Amino acid sequence: MKALKRFGQNFLVDKNILNLIITRADLKSSDCVLEIGPGHGVLTRELLAHGISYLHAIELDERLHASLDDFTRDNFALHWGDAVKFDYDTLSPFPNKLVANIPYNITTPLIWNLLKYASNGLRYYLLMLQKEAALRLTAKPDTKERYPLGIAIEAMGHAAIIHNVSRTCFKPVPKVDSAIVEIVIEKNFELSGNALWRELLHAGFAHRRKTLINNLRGFREIQDLGEFANKRAEDLTCRDWLKIYHDLTKIKFLI
Repeated sequence: MKALKRFGQNFLVDKNILNLIITRADLKSSDCVLEIGPGHGVLTRELLAHGISYLHAIELDERLHASLDDFTRDNFALHWGDAVKFDYDTLSPFPNKLVANIPYNITTPLIWNLLKYASNGLRYYLLMLQKEAALRLTAKPDTKERYPLGIAIEAMGHAAIIHNVSRTCFKPVPKVDSAIVEIVIEKNFELSGNALWRELLHAGFAHRRKTLINNLRGFREIQDLGEFANKRAEDLTCRDWLKIYHDLTKIKFLI
């Protein structure tokens, strides 16, 4: 079956990388796992073989019925739909882990959406991402890769690149290299669904060459940016961003 570019499809075919993912996920019999973009079911098969309590898989491309309909198990549910728009509150049992080779063209909106479900228990992600996206998610202050989603994740936990993956590990071979990223959410669960926090970060990075005093003019509640006024968004630490948000809302968060 031909992969479709509009779905961001590149199917993992390297057994060594597959084994690395399964080992790193540290699957337990109590785990309910979410997989997004199962494709032909290569990872799906391995997840089910490792004795987890339940697996939810979400797939958009209905041409994959022939590959996925064979996975008939009492502890498996296949959901057809758009993972970015999917209502994850409907999943029962609710997943505590996400293990997936996600379509690269939905990486940022998908993770923003999924962060909202940390308070429901979804707090561990092991994701195959485009290497460029992986570097942005894990970027440190004072680097050009720094961006809002990476800061949001840092405010709630941490992200790390576990392994770099060559483009030759996929079929069809993509034009980019990949990386396996592990995200662990541990605190400040309420931040993920907070529109003001997200708006603040996006406004700060709206014009990367401008200073915060210019990018955040729209936030009239911010009376004084103090030491941050003449800095650029990527220069700030996560603690700095939480301080600005605290001054804006007077709500304290764990740092």
